[in-house]
Amino acid sequence: MSPLLIIGTIVLVAFFFFAIEVFVTPGFGVPGITATVLILIADAVTFYHYGAFIATCALFASVALVLLLFWLVSRSRMLKRAELHTNIDSTNATAAQLAVKPGDEGHALTRLALIGNAEIDGKNVEVKSAGGFIDEGTPIRVISVQDALILVRPK
Repeated sequence: MSPLLIIGTIVLVAFFFFAIEVFVTPGFGVPGITATVLILIADAVTFYHYGAFIATCALFASVALVLLLFWLVSRSRMLKRAELHTNIDSTNATAAQLAVKPGDEGHALTRLALIGNAEIDGKNVEVKSAGGFIDEGTPIRVISVQDALILVRPK
């Protein structure tokens, strides 16, 4: 079997694994590592049969080709169809947290080591201190509310 045929087959299998990595299993996992190893094996076979200069050229060409393919795939419309194009408006805030408004007052139920529990207008909620620690029982005032994050300061 011709060395060129062996090298070509290894490179084609490597690009098959790169395609699996891009389109089937996102992230850098087993197919991506396998493809990288196959490219290095193809370059080693090239070095063995054709010498250092050709192997170095093949290595740079294979790296350039992989980068070019990733760039082309990232710009293709095919991936745009797989992307999420809607905004997520949901929140994990409880009804008690959503009822709290800036300026509301209460007291710390636990020590606020930046985050803890407080009672604000009769509702037990998780709050975050705007700066420093706040001892249990300290009167507090709500500075801002963003979804589930209630920022408080001592009164």
